[in-house]
Amino acid sequence: MERDCVIIGIHGLANKPPVDEKTRWWKAAIAEGLTRNEGLADPEFLFELVYWADLRYDAPLSEDSNREPYRPYDGAGPLPGGDEAPVITAEDVLAPLYAGIDCLEEATGITVVDDVILEHRFDDLWHYHVERRFARQVRARLTARLRAFRTHRILLVAHSMGSVIAYDVLRLLEREDPSLRIEHLVTAGSPLGLAKVKLKFEAEHGALRVPNNVSAWTNLADGEDIVAIMGSLNADYGPSKADVHIVDRRVVNEYRRPDGEPNHHKSYGYLRTPEFSRACACAVPAAIAVPAAQAV
Repeated sequence: MERDCVIIGIHGLANKPPVDEKTRWWKAAIAEGLTRNEGLADPEFLFELVYWADLRYDAPLSEDSNREPYRPYDGAGPLPGGDEAPVITAEDVLAPLYAGIDCLEEATGITVVDDVILEHRFDDLWHYHVERRFARQVRARLTARLRAFRTHRILLVAHSMGSVIAYDVLRLLEREDPSLRIEHLVTAGSPLGLAKVKLKFEAEHGALRVPNNVSAWTNLADGEDIVAIMGSLNADYGPSKADVHIVDRRVVNEYRRPDGEPNHHKSYGYLRTPEFSRACACAVPAAIAVPAAQAV
């Protein structure tokens, strides 16, 4: 008998709405993508969110202070895929420049540029790297959730800084709990290409590679998402022992704030891309995967 599937998500940078609301919105964005891109009516699936914002912030974002709530995308039908992305994006312009800085920082171990970026733009990630107690607490939450669902087929989706936490946890678990397996790791808007992040990984885990407990790894990056400035990760991370490689996918993150301003890094936009919908369609039990066209 095939094992049940669970989607486990871990959020990224900055403060978040209350955990129940954030969980509901992540699940709504995934469901929206499955309906529009895969044609599934009212898809039902098991979803768990690893929430850690409360470890850094005294109170969650209130409704009044939240500039980026989840809202369904306008219109109907499939959302734009990576093949509809602009020919030239910020990534295409800035990535070659950063690649030179990246090589210099990795060669010398002096990460002045990344230090400035992390401390002033990615404050939570900077604290994760320097505050060991905070890092242990965050890792423990993800570890506990993965172990709780070890009998399931696990699709782990890690957004932004969540991908850093996920990589650390998976590299630790491959040594401490090698029987625990992740069927599919999806990273979205990931900073795993930053030199500072890679040097931290190498110092703790050794050579950069796909964790041996991962059966597939897909990396999603919008070309206008500055957090994922390097876009592709496959060149930086070698294959696992089972020869699993990172599959890089360019996507179109169409999230817009209520005032119409785009945010190409937002989790909800990534979660409803066709590329992510294809990855998680297997999480919907066949018995309830009803095509939208057949729904009453």
